[in-house]
Amino acid sequence: QVQLVESGGGLVHTGGSLRLSCAASERTFSRYTMGWFRQAPGKEREFVASISWDGATTRYADFVKGRFTISRDNAKNTVYLPMNSLKPEDSAVYYCAAAPLAYIVTKTTEYDYWGQGTQVSVSS
Repeated sequence: QVQLVESGGGLVHTGGSLRLSCAASERTFSRYTMGWFRQAPGKEREFVASISWDGATTRYADFVKGRFTISRDNAKNTVYLPMNSLKPEDSAVYYCAAAPLAYIVTKTTEYDYWGQGTQVSVSS
């Protein structure tokens, strides 16, 4: 059982930045593909970014390319999501997820473990 705890959310103005972190309890953290998803009120949870177990491969949703950067530190069992140039439409609960796979996946159904989420709010 992998426990994931997100942190770093908050309220910022348009154009501001936040850095999300996700700490994992699992000592075999390095075996998991990690992903970030988000869910706004009344909308489905959507893919944001994913990173392979070794950090060599990343994938992003089109709407965050060039603004968000996913990274991981396997020695600290932590995955990060620095977010720049934030827009009001980025407002959502952001979730960290883990998939026991050696390749990138982008669907919610492909991830086995989820954190409780952290709220990101961007004011106009």
